[in-house]
Amino acid sequence: MKVAPARGCPSIRGVAMFAQVIHGPVTDAPALQALGERWVAELSPGASGWLGSTSGVTSDGTFVIFAWFESAESARRNSDRPEQGEWWADAAKCFSSEPAFGDYDGVIVVRGGGAAEAGFVQVMLGQTSDPGRERELSELFAQQDPGLRADILGGLVGISDEGHFAQAFYFSSEAEAREGEKQPMPAEFAESFAEEQQLITEMRFLDLTEPKTYLA
Repeated sequence: MKVAPARGCPSIRGVAMFAQVIHGPVTDAPALQALGERWVAELSPGASGWLGSTSGVTSDGTFVIFAWFESAESARRNSDRPEQGEWWADAAKCFSSEPAFGDYDGVIVVRGGGAAEAGFVQVMLGQTSDPGRERELSELFAQQDPGLRADILGGLVGISDEGHFAQAFYFSSEAEAREGEKQPMPAEFAESFAEEQQLITEMRFLDLTEPKTYLA
């Protein structure tokens, strides 16, 4: 397993990716993070099609797991393994209420995708009024020159047919991310950015200041 400093995601070379996002309030974040490390060490070798995962806890105690696979079928095979069920039974005990699950096919990869060396990851969960157009605009951003928001190491964007979306963007540090947010938007991208903001009807930011990212 590569836990650092290797970067990149196989999907950038054409794999049709699937992502699952789990989030919810936790009572024992260290225990859940330790379970995540055990999953990588003991269960990931048998998880065919697993490509990587990022996890962490926000300042308000919300735990987030963003995992990506080669396909929905490979994710389903992993979920069906008895050892996965046993692991999840232990993980579920760390949440103070039932966590929420989100499934996303055809994940859009921005630059290097998940970045193991990132010191800060911003996860955004929300709803768009036009998932088709949201996908077009997200793909347009993914194709932009790296000089636009050079602070972004990589990103993953999932949009469901129902309009739910999940995004994870990777940065070296929170300070660099905040500085990047202050940069003026280039004129050639300002219009599409404004359009995307109008399409978003709901948005929640989940900032991970101590993220753990593992790549297969």
